[in-house]
Amino acid sequence: MADRFVTVSLELRDVHCTVRLLDDRAPLTCAAVWEALPLSGDVYHAKYARNEIYALFPPFASTEPPLENPTVTPIPGDLCYFSFTGTELGTRAYGYDREVRPDATVVDLALFYERNNLLLNGDVGWVPGIVWGQVVDGLDRMAGACNDLWRTGAAGERLSFRRA
Repeated sequence: MADRFVTVSLELRDVHCTVRLLDDRAPLTCAAVWEALPLSGDVYHAKYARNEIYALFPPFASTEPPLENPTVTPIPGDLCYFSFTGTELGTRAYGYDREVRPDATVVDLALFYERNNLLLNGDVGWVPGIVWGQVVDGLDRMAGACNDLWRTGAAGERLSFRRA
C-alpha cells in the first residue's frame, strides 16, 4: 500500500502540518480515521498529558479499533486515537463546555507536539493511546502554534483533519 497522508490544521491560526498514516502499525485505526475524514472540532490543550492538543468527536468507526500500536509515552509528532465513555470525561474537572453524557462514547484525536509526555491521569491511571500517524512536515510551526494556544487560549480555535 502506498503511503497516505493527512493535513492537520489549527484553523484560526492558519497553521498546518502533514502526517503520514502508520498503516503498517495501526491498520484498523488508520482505516477508521481515513474513512471518517474530513473531521473538525473545537481544540483543547491537555491538562494532564502535557504537550498535547486534541479534538473530541462522536464515534465514527463501525467497530471500535483495538489497542494497536499503543503508547503511554508519545513523542513529538505522534498522532493518537483514544476512545472514552462519557463517565470517564463527564466531570467538570476536565473543563469541557458541553455536557458529555454518561452513556456516550467520545473519540479523542490528539497531536503531541513536544517531548516529555506521559499518559497518566490522576483519576483513572494509565491511558494508553493508539499511535496512528506521525508528523513528517511542519511540526516546528505547529508546535509554536500549540504553545501559543496554551499561553493565550483555545477559545474559538478548531483542530481539523483532512486527506492531504
